[in-house]
Amino acid sequence: MKVKILGGSAIEIFDSIRQLTNDGQLQPGDNLPSVRELAQQLGVNRNTVSAAYQRLTKAGIAITQGRLGTRICQRNNAGEQEGKTETSLFDLADGSPKREWLPDLNQVAEKTHFNQFLYGEAPILSRIIEYGNAWFSPTCPANFSITLCNGAIDSLERLMAAHLVPGDTVIVEDPCYISSANAIRLAGLQVMGANVDEQGLCPKALKTALEKGAKAVLITPRAHNPTGANLTKERALQLKAVLRDYPNVLVMEDDHFALLAISEHHSVIPETTRHWAVFRSVSKGLGPDLRMAFVAADSETIQRINTRLAPGMSWVSRVLQSLVFTCLTEKIFQQHLEKSKKSCELLRINAIKALKQHNIQVNTVTDGLNIWIPVGGDCKAAAYELSRKGWLVRPGTSFDIKRTSQAIRVSIQNLDEESANKFADDLASVLTKN
Repeated sequence: MKVKILGGSAIEIFDSIRQLTNDGQLQPGDNLPSVRELAQQLGVNRNTVSAAYQRLTKAGIAITQGRLGTRICQRNNAGEQEGKTETSLFDLADGSPKREWLPDLNQVAEKTHFNQFLYGEAPILSRIIEYGNAWFSPTCPANFSITLCNGAIDSLERLMAAHLVPGDTVIVEDPCYISSANAIRLAGLQVMGANVDEQGLCPKALKTALEKGAKAVLITPRAHNPTGANLTKERALQLKAVLRDYPNVLVMEDDHFALLAISEHHSVIPETTRHWAVFRSVSKGLGPDLRMAFVAADSETIQRINTRLAPGMSWVSRVLQSLVFTCLTEKIFQQHLEKSKKSCELLRINAIKALKQHNIQVNTVTDGLNIWIPVGGDCKAAAYELSRKGWLVRPGTSFDIKRTSQAIRVSIQNLDEESANKFADDLASVLTKN
């Protein structure tokens, strides 16, 4: 190695390598000297170098690979993003809700009463707390508290900041929602995948991951993105039994599709778990700009989140809270939401029916915007062939954590009966060709 690392203590060695990385003298992928080699060069104890390397790993600057040594990490980026793409293709990659499913915000504003609030006043409207308590009571452990965050990913980030430190490992479903995996990595945490089948996260895979020392687990109880899987009551009980032996693991349930879900929420949180949270964003049912999430959690977790909120953004806008409350309680918007829920269900059923009529294997999907379709080979190649026929889909590799998916994700909100049959026909020809 041509660069010169300096320092006589773990902190000094850490700062030296950090500066060399910031200056570009150490590039992503560069190997650092072995602990023994650097200790000899600097005339320090091996434990000193080892402590510096551990600090680098926790800070996300380096990664230790056992016998392969320690190397500088790739720089973090936001990663692949969910949502609408500017394309001339028929877009089946967009995970957004259908625009017509969302309420008219001008009409919402007309029916909403707003107040001016001052600093120091209650950050959450009392009627929002009452609504949240009633909404979560059927599924949450007893004695929970409620707070608000700005969407599902903001909830995830604040929960991780409240309980985890850089270098900790978070178990996620594999395949995993793009934004969740990206948020975990950008927080300096390690992502560990556990396999998913048609009933959701697999208990054996969860247990194996927990045995490796993970500090948290993120589970989607229904409408899993990308597969559409829902936890059955039996599967939820199996996962709860596994988690019961790990009371200090943070358990997070991302129930992001709650407003449009037709399936029941089966919780996996056991009575032994010390810290837990269930969060429900309203974005899928009310629109991305009404980005607010209810968070139900144990009282200590809620206190930690609110404490971190206090010196910064302090609260979720009470104007936003008022608009969301109108949507959740006014009869006209509730009727609109129910209509949207049924429309989503019908599109999903029609798409699955069209695929089955073309003898295409498809996972049993009972909820959500997405269908997960095994292609029996290179999913990127299948996605490319579909693009040549005018269709834009997400290859399964976009959602992979540790394994290679041989599947594509298809979002159903733009598929009417005619286009669903045309897509199924084109996909059948691609699969036959492969």
